[in-house]
Amino acid sequence: MEVNRPVSKLSGKLRRRLFGISEREAKFGRRGFPAETEMVAHLEGLGVTFIRGYSAGLEADSQADLAEVLDQTDDELVGFAYEGASMALALMDILTPWNRNRVKTFLSGPGERHLYMVHIGAGWALARMGRAVEPFLKRCDPLYRWLVMDGYGFHQGYFHWPRYIEQRQPESKLTGYAVRAFDQGLGRAIWFVSGADLETATATALTFPEKRRSDLFSGIGLAAAYAGKPRPDDFQKWLALSPEYLLPIRQGVAFAAKARQRARNPAAHTDNACMKLCGLTASEASACTDEALKGLPEGTDATPAYEVWRQRLQTIMTEEKTTT
Repeated sequence: MEVNRPVSKLSGKLRRRLFGISEREAKFGRRGFPAETEMVAHLEGLGVTFIRGYSAGLEADSQADLAEVLDQTDDELVGFAYEGASMALALMDILTPWNRNRVKTFLSGPGERHLYMVHIGAGWALARMGRAVEPFLKRCDPLYRWLVMDGYGFHQGYFHWPRYIEQRQPESKLTGYAVRAFDQGLGRAIWFVSGADLETATATALTFPEKRRSDLFSGIGLAAAYAGKPRPDDFQKWLALSPEYLLPIRQGVAFAAKARQRARNPAAHTDNACMKLCGLTASEASACTDEALKGLPEGTDATPAYEVWRQRLQTIMTEEKTTT
């Protein structure tokens, strides 16, 4: 009988039973990822952290209780827990259209520091449910809504990598700038599927049509800097492998730095990525994202404010690099 009750009225344990994801889903063997690098265990751990955050989001009776659980996560990993929790909240918003303010409330409360990750996590829910994206995006912040599509792209690349990465199929349901934001998330998925091997990730991205590569490399750069821990010399090798895509790579790295700065959870590998790829500290790279936001125009449908921000950031970071 309880299964027929509205989703919002179900107990946390029953919500998890109905919609939960097993931690086994984060295992490379389960996903069928071909990578066998020394980073596999680290990447699997990030996935497990996400799933635990998602489970907490399903089970929590209040957002205060949810934040208390999430904040027990190691500082370096806590963003992944918040990302997972946001997926759960967005899923509930989708399933209960009469009560669809969970993500919005989370962003104005405990999720505010993790703004980037919360938007990305919501994109997972859209992809998982196979729903049209426009109604959800219209309820999101006009600037940060494209991070939702980034999360959508990551989900599809992570869970359906043969189709979206090996076969390089575009997402037919999307139009306009959502197509590009999808590829930015897909780039992050490429980094995971490659086992955090930058040479493999680069080779994979270069198999895509040229018009998609800039966004893919932006995502790879963000993932490498945020999720991190490549070998110290990997970044130097990467510069030689893909010099023509250095600008979007730097932009992705700066976004990673900003996400950690806003959440107050710095990581040595993020600072290392900023120094090696941008010639800046993580704090300086984060400041560049703020500078690029000043006086940001509204943009257009084809080039929304988010893309203007990304383009400005690439220019600013190039100028910073030449003066340091």
